[in-house]
Amino acid sequence: MRASVLRRAGEIVVESRPVPRPAADEVLIRVGAVGICGSDVHYFKEGRIGDFVVESPLVLGHEAGGTIVAVGSGVAESRLGERVSIEPQRPSPTSRQTLAGAYNLCPHMEFYATPPVDGAFAEYVTIQSHFAFRVPDTVSEDAAALMEPLSVGIAAARKAGITAGSRVLVTGAGPIGIIALQVAQAFGATEVIVSDVDPARRSQALKFGADRVLDAIADDAELRTLGVDALLECSGATPAVLSGLEALAPAGTAVLIGMGADEIAFPVPLIQNRELVVTGIFRYANTWPTAIDLVSTGRVDLDSLVTGSYGLDDVEEALRISTASTSLKTMIRPGSAS
Repeated sequence: MRASVLRRAGEIVVESRPVPRPAADEVLIRVGAVGICGSDVHYFKEGRIGDFVVESPLVLGHEAGGTIVAVGSGVAESRLGERVSIEPQRPSPTSRQTLAGAYNLCPHMEFYATPPVDGAFAEYVTIQSHFAFRVPDTVSEDAAALMEPLSVGIAAARKAGITAGSRVLVTGAGPIGIIALQVAQAFGATEVIVSDVDPARRSQALKFGADRVLDAIADDAELRTLGVDALLECSGATPAVLSGLEALAPAGTAVLIGMGADEIAFPVPLIQNRELVVTGIFRYANTWPTAIDLVSTGRVDLDSLVTGSYGLDDVEEALRISTASTSLKTMIRPGSAS
């Protein structure tokens, strides 16, 4: 098979590799589409994200879907031909976190495109069968792949306690911000406000149904007085985190989603006096059935997020263009000619 391989920061080549063989509990998937994530761009540009360092050739890509073409000895052959969305994780089945249901926090996790585990910018991948979720025929190849970032939005909305009547602020109108906006509305929020410094991003948020948009710089004073129930911080920008905290009403919840500075000086009196809850989100757990339902019933639109698609030969160009303000989701289609 062909695979796009990051050899070192800034260098990507297409290699010929053996098609992987599924273990007893795995399925082999012909990859239909893979979304580019900000983490892929970080690895490409810098060769690392925090403690995760690219020390040997790595296949990027973890937002993936496709079709089951082979099964391991312990998997029913009836699954052959299923169109699936991939939850790209392999936790230890016996870790304390996995047994408690928070398998995303398993310290022994193997995750697609996180060194040294290869990802899905390839024609074929394997995954444990229970992490290959069947999708209806009405769900596109792109949407099947984008269940992964949708799962981030679902996990964040759950942690934020968003429910009917919630007022929500989403800071950052990139792809995760637009997904968070849609999920908040699907969970029952009656007002979702989106802030961003870029007018093109704010315009996109309005197209996806934001009730109101704010310029994160020019409207900063108004933003800090919103009194919302929940903050979904998707930008990673320190000013957005701090103004977002101030925008919370007493007993509000902030969920930090975007990757930003390693350290931020937090306004402790504000957090104490308003009894704010400030938490992070690390991937997801038990989200795929909800994600598939939200898409198949039309409550979340993933197809409209796609702003470009490329074959394996053009992964480097795709990674570079995916950061443009006019880009939401750039897709890699391994079976397509470049």
